[in-house]
Amino acid sequence: MGGDTTDRASTRARRLPPEERREALLDATLGLIRERHELPTTRQIAEAAGVAEGTIFRVFATKGELFDTVLERTFEARPLIEALGKVDGAAGLEPVMIEIVRLMQARFLEVFDVMGAFSLMGPPERFRDPKVQRRQEQEIGTLLRDLIEPYADRLRLPVGEVMQLVRLLTFSGSHRHINDGRVLRPEEIVQAVLYGVTARENH
Repeated sequence: MGGDTTDRASTRARRLPPEERREALLDATLGLIRERHELPTTRQIAEAAGVAEGTIFRVFATKGELFDTVLERTFEARPLIEALGKVDGAAGLEPVMIEIVRLMQARFLEVFDVMGAFSLMGPPERFRDPKVQRRQEQEIGTLLRDLIEPYADRLRLPVGEVMQLVRLLTFSGSHRHINDGRVLRPEEIVQAVLYGVTARENH
């Protein structure tokens, strides 16, 4: 029995500074939500984070506050904006588009998983500030345009229309209730946009 206790204690994470502990709990909660497609218990969260259950309530006043913070993180577009800003625009048209789709798809999949677990049909009201949404959309649009504009002479459609197609196909291709449970790979999405579905001739 004593050995059992030692084993459990040894699986616990090292003592973390408050901010790191907070992030570890959020990561654990989000990971469980995405794995189980339902809201986890505080015991499950504690086990996943490698901490005692009481530790949660030294960081978050209530379980509801923890879940609210998970929602806040999920619907925050800043990480996507920052990641798009780091894409190597000189990598070539197809590689750049694949990386863009990979980043957008990762965000869509996380949002869809969280919305499903919380039984949400859309973002909570507090995340629907039209001014914030418009500013974020403009910022993302500018980043995408700047990445693809150098390749505009290779495109049959204007850059804005191409990226709209990419975003629509990424959204639908990442939504399990739309894509019959088969998430499209970034390469599939980009090749469908760039080359369509006809066989390419060999020259």
